Amino acid sequence: MLLKKVMLLVCAANMIFSFTATAITNNTDVNIQQPPSRPKNIIVMIGDGMGPEYTSAYRYYQDNPNTEEVEETVFDRLLVGMASTYPARISGYVTDSAASATALSSGIKTYNGAIGVDEHKKSISSIMQIAKKKGMSTGVAVKSQVNHATPAAFLAHNESRKNYVAIAESYIDTDADVILGGGQRYFSEALINQFKKKGYQYITEISQLESINKPKVLGLFADIELPLAVNNKGTNSLAKETEKAISLLSQNPKGFVLLVEGSLIDWGGHDNDIVSAMGEMEEFANTIEVVEQYVRDHPDTLVVITADHNTGGLSIGANGIYAWDTALIKGVNASPKRIAQNTQDDPNWQQNMITSLGFTPDSHELQMLADAKSKNTKALTTAIKQLINQKSNTGWTSGGHTGVDVQVFAEGPGANLFRGHQDNTDIAKKMISLLP
Repeated sequence: MLLKKVMLLVCAANMIFSFTATAITNNTDVNIQQPPSRPKNIIVMIGDGMGPEYTSAYRYYQDNPNTEEVEETVFDRLLVGMASTYPARISGYVTDSAASATALSSGIKTYNGAIGVDEHKKSISSIMQIAKKKGMSTGVAVKSQVNHATPAAFLAHNESRKNYVAIAESYIDTDADVILGGGQRYFSEALINQFKKKGYQYITEISQLESINKPKVLGLFADIELPLAVNNKGTNSLAKETEKAISLLSQNPKGFVLLVEGSLIDWGGHDNDIVSAMGEMEEFANTIEVVEQYVRDHPDTLVVITADHNTGGLSIGANGIYAWDTALIKGVNASPKRIAQNTQDDPNWQQNMITSLGFTPDSHELQMLADAKSKNTKALTTAIKQLINQKSNTGWTSGGHTGVDVQVFAEGPGANLFRGHQDNTDIAKKMISLLP
């Protein structure tokens, strides 16, 4: 096992520290000893379920077929290292989002399902809470419900990620300056009124972000999760949330810590739905580019991007065929679930479905879809996904998570500290060490 030593020496005279990290790459010890400038702001971006195959798939998905080269993506530009994701020993080798997000927010391993607590269910401090004590502003911008596992692990403490209402109620005590995402069903009218009494502006539409010019704000834009990007093209909801969050948090002269999550990449993986997964990857990549530009314009800001785990075991190429048809995937103009739902009570459902798919199934495939439709919408959704996977040569090994290492991307002051291999807990420890 790789041993990592992170030493932080704070000099009161000039507020400069030195950091020593040892990374082992290709069986060679590389000692990094240099004093990176301390960032004023830290933006943490998590692609939920975004294993390495997702960033590779996105590279090919966005490739211009009319050029000889395969163009690089923002992920290629910012890649610096890898991270292991395993949870506490009690949960084995494959993590869930709660345990991984707790590791990424606090630097402590815990059991699957744990929100901001250790193996003994004792509350542990997250980077958000530490930043708050230092006078910094904090916020989250996500596409899932704001009390879902990842944002919850940065803001709350609970023995189970499933306690959605209790987690939502605990947010009243976090004093987070910006909370943006979905989850209206978990916030009662009484709870919303409590937020308002504490000075929060409450909004329910993405368009209302334009009218917000100061923190604090609670924005809940959907009953549960926000719409899939493929079903809501051109909206760029995550980028809009992120831009507004940064503009509000940056008003604090002491700096800020912001969590941004591409939440629904994971949901596409769980569903083995390549169309939705690539749509979410595109939206997440676009949001990263917004942040990347902010870092360029504000060199006192560090962005660290990673995944909490891998989902679905995506395979670029399947069925024994050395090919992956991105054109077919791009041609599907809605999620399989949405396409299936639209067939209900539609006498011309086959032709309308073909229009949505962007390709014409053969007679055997059309019969298979008709047979599935005769059962229910869920069966038709599954049949559509399987057809798209088969025709595009997309493979999946699981409907759950897998235990592979994930990539780490970074830019800004301190970015070099995240080079090479590390554990997900190391990512949190390094970010926390960079706080003022």
